[in-house]
Amino acid sequence: MKNRKFWFIFLLVLIAWALAEVYPPTSRDLIQQFAGRARNADSTFTNILSRAAELQSAATNSEFANLAGAIGTNDITKYFPSLSDATNQSDPTTFILNRIQGDAEGKIKLGLDLQGGTAFLMAMSNAVPTTNSLNSQQEASAMSQAVEVLRKRVDKFGIAEPVIQPAGASEVLVQLPGLSESAKNEAETNLSKAAYLEFRLVKQDSYDIIANHEPVPPGYEILKMTEPAANGSPAHTTAYVLPKRGESDLSGDITSDAYPSRDDMGNPDIIFSLKPAAAAAFGKMTTDYTGHQMAVVLDGQLQSVATMQTPILDGNVRITGSFSQEEAQNLASVLQNPLREPLYLKYSYDVSPTLGSDSIHSGVEASIAAVIFVSLFMLVYYRLAGLTANIALITNIIILMGVMCDAGVTFTLPGIAGVVLTIGMAVDANVLIYERLREELAKGKSIRGAIAAGYARAFGTIFDSHVTTLISSIILIFMGTGEIKGFGVTLTIGVAASLFTALVVTRLIFDFLLDRNWIKTLSMFHVIRSTSVNFMSVAKPLFILTWIFALGALIYGGTFDGKKLLGVDFLGGDSTMFSYSQQVPLQDVRSTLTDAGQKDVQIQYQKSVSGGAPTLRVTSPENTSKQVQQALEQKFPQANLQVVMQQHVGADVGQDVLNSAIGASLMAMFGILVYVAFRYEFSFALGAIVAVIHDVLLTLGCYCISYHISGRQFNATVVAAILTIIGFSLNDKVVIFDRIREDLKLGMRGTFKDIINAALNQTLSRTIITSGTVLIATGCLYIFGGGVINDFAFTFLVGIVTGTYSSIYIASAFVLWWHKGQRPAIGGSGVTMQNTDVAKA
Repeated sequence: MKNRKFWFIFLLVLIAWALAEVYPPTSRDLIQQFAGRARNADSTFTNILSRAAELQSAATNSEFANLAGAIGTNDITKYFPSLSDATNQSDPTTFILNRIQGDAEGKIKLGLDLQGGTAFLMAMSNAVPTTNSLNSQQEASAMSQAVEVLRKRVDKFGIAEPVIQPAGASEVLVQLPGLSESAKNEAETNLSKAAYLEFRLVKQDSYDIIANHEPVPPGYEILKMTEPAANGSPAHTTAYVLPKRGESDLSGDITSDAYPSRDDMGNPDIIFSLKPAAAAAFGKMTTDYTGHQMAVVLDGQLQSVATMQTPILDGNVRITGSFSQEEAQNLASVLQNPLREPLYLKYSYDVSPTLGSDSIHSGVEASIAAVIFVSLFMLVYYRLAGLTANIALITNIIILMGVMCDAGVTFTLPGIAGVVLTIGMAVDANVLIYERLREELAKGKSIRGAIAAGYARAFGTIFDSHVTTLISSIILIFMGTGEIKGFGVTLTIGVAASLFTALVVTRLIFDFLLDRNWIKTLSMFHVIRSTSVNFMSVAKPLFILTWIFALGALIYGGTFDGKKLLGVDFLGGDSTMFSYSQQVPLQDVRSTLTDAGQKDVQIQYQKSVSGGAPTLRVTSPENTSKQVQQALEQKFPQANLQVVMQQHVGADVGQDVLNSAIGASLMAMFGILVYVAFRYEFSFALGAIVAVIHDVLLTLGCYCISYHISGRQFNATVVAAILTIIGFSLNDKVVIFDRIREDLKLGMRGTFKDIINAALNQTLSRTIITSGTVLIATGCLYIFGGGVINDFAFTFLVGIVTGTYSSIYIASAFVLWWHKGQRPAIGGSGVTMQNTDVAKA
C-alpha cells in the first residue's frame, strides 16, 4: 500500500474528529446549564432558579417550558452578557433559552420515535397564490414566511429544538419533541388556524412612551421589531405602541396581491393591492391620518412600520424605504399572507416518551447484539484476519456516528436499522478480500504477495457491490420521506465508511504486522472447501417453481385480502397503539368498537420477539382515533389502556407514499441496470434485474402470507426494506458475475455452463458467509427491535434468502439461457487497484 504514513495519519485524524463530533452524546440538564452560564446573579435570579426547580418537580418534563415559566416577565439579558445579540431580539428570553438549549444539546439527536413527541404535516390550500408576478424566488419567500409564522406559534409552547421546515411546495412539517399531552390538541388548533393580517395606526406619542418608560394606555400594547441597520452595522430592535386591534375593515384576508418592485431610481420597494372593502377603509385612513405611521402586523407579530405620505384611494399601495431586495421580498410575502386560509392536517404522528425510551432500549440491544455476534463469527472463522476485520468494523461505526452527528442527522428507529444493517454488510468487503487471500495462499504465494494480490483482485468486486447498494440508498434519500429518508442517509454513510475501512484500515494493520515480521501466514477455518456442484442442472425447474409461488401468493393476496394488506401509510386512516395491564379478548374489542359506530377497523395484539411489553393496535378510518380511544377506555377501565402512539395519515398522503414506493423501486432498478450493463455486459444486467424483480415479488408474496399468520400489513418501512433488498441482491450477483467475467477473460476451458458452475462454486464460501453475517445482524433486529424495525427485519430476512437463492438459480441461469449456452463476448475492463507489492512477492 502506497503512502502508508499519510493514510495512517489521515485515519488517526479521522477517528479523533469523529469522536469529537459525537461528544457529548447526550443532552445536559438545561436548568444547570442556565445557572452555570449566568453572570452577576442576584436575588431575582436565585428566585428564578427556585421557581424552575418547583415546576420541574411538579411532574412536568419540559425544562425549557419550566424555565420560561419561572422567568416570566423578568429581564434576564443582564445575566448573559456573552449573548449580547439578545437585546436586539423581539423576545430576548426565548432567544437566550434557545441558545443555551442548543449548547446543552447532545450530539446524538433523537427522532420522535425515540424520545417521544408529536409531528404534524400541515397542508396549505393557498400557500403560494398563483399570480402573474410570482416567480420561484417569491414562492420560496412565501413558504419561508409561512414557516416563520408557524415557528412563532410554536415558541409559546416552550419546545426545545422544534423542527419546522417546508415539505414540498405547499406543506410544512412540524415536529414537537416532548410535547405534553394537554398541549397536543392546543398545538394542532394553533397550527391549523389562518394567519391574521392587520393594519394598525402607531400611537402618535409612541416614542415618548417608550423613551420615558411611561405606562402603556389601556387598549394598547408594545410590539417590537428587529430592523437591520444600514452600512453593515448591527441590527437594532425598535419598540412601538400600537392598538391591540387593527383598524376597521383592515384586518384578515384584505389583500389581493403583493409583490416586490423597484422605484424610478431602481431601489427595491413593495406594491400591494387591497380588496374593495379594505381599499375604501384604507383610503379613509390615509386621508384622515396623512403623515402618521402605519404598522403591518401578522399573527400578532410586528412586521413593518411605514409613514402614510398621501391619501391612497384606489387600493393600490406602494411602500418605499431603504429596503434590500430580500427585505422587500419578505414584506411582500407578509402582505400576500401565505397562511390566509386555515391549514389542514394531512399527517400526524404521536409517540409517548415511554414508548420512545423502550424503542431506544430495543434499538441499542439490537445494535450491541449484532456487533457481538458478527464480531465473534469473524474472530472464530478468520482468526487474526477476523480480529483485523473487527477493528475495521468498530472504526466504521465510529466514523458513521461522527459523520451523522456532524451532519445533524436525526437518529430514528429505521436509522438504527441502518446502523445494524451496515454492521452486517460491512463485513462483506472483508470476506471478499479474505476469500481471495485464501486462494492466493493456496497458489503458493508468500504472505505479503497473497495479501497484496487479494486486495488488488477483490477491489473491483468490492467497488461494484458497494456502488449497487449506494444506488438504492441514495434513491431512498431523494425519494423517501421522513424516517425512510433517515434510513437512506444512515445506510449511505455506513456503506461509504465500510468501503474505506475495508480497503484502508485492514490493509494498514496487515502492512504494520508484515513490516515487523510478526506474521508468517494466516490460518483460517475453511468449512466450505472446493466444491463441484452442478447448480445449473436443476436451475430450470427451480426457476419455474419459485416464479409460480411468488405470483400465486401475490394473486391470492390481492384477490382475497386486497386492501386489508395495506396499512395506514398507504391507505390513510388512524392507527392507535395502546399499552395495557390486562388483555381484553379481541371479539370484545371489536364488538365495543362496532357498537360505537366503528365497523371498519383492524385489531391486532403485538408482542416483541424479545419479550417486550405487548401492545394493542387499532387501525380505523380517518379522524376516528379519539372515538376509538374513548370507547375502549370507557368500556374496559380494568385493562388500564394507555395510548403510547397515534398516527393519522390522510388518504392523499397514503397515495403519495405508494407512488413514491413504486417510483423509487423502478428508479433503483433502472440505475442498477445501467451501471451493471456499463461495467459488465447487457445480458448480465438484464439477468440481474430479472432476478431482483423475482426477489421483490417473492418477498412481497411471503409478506402476503405472513398477514394470515401474524397480521402484518404493508407500511412505509417495507419500502425501505424492499429497496435494501434490491441493493443486497445486486451486491451478491455482482460478486458472481465478476468471477464469471474473470474466468472468461482467463480463457477457462469448458462450456459457458461449466464456467458458470465453476464461478458459483468458487464464490460459494463467500456467498454463504456474507449472507450469514447479514442474517445474523438482521436477526438481531428481528429479535430485539420492536415495532417498525420488526417489520423491516422480517421483510429483509426474507429478502436475504431470496437474494442469495436468485443469484444462483435466477440471475446466472437467465444469463446462460440468454446466450443459448454460448460464451458471451465480455467487453469492458474491471476496476483494478495497482499495487507495487504484487511485483515484490
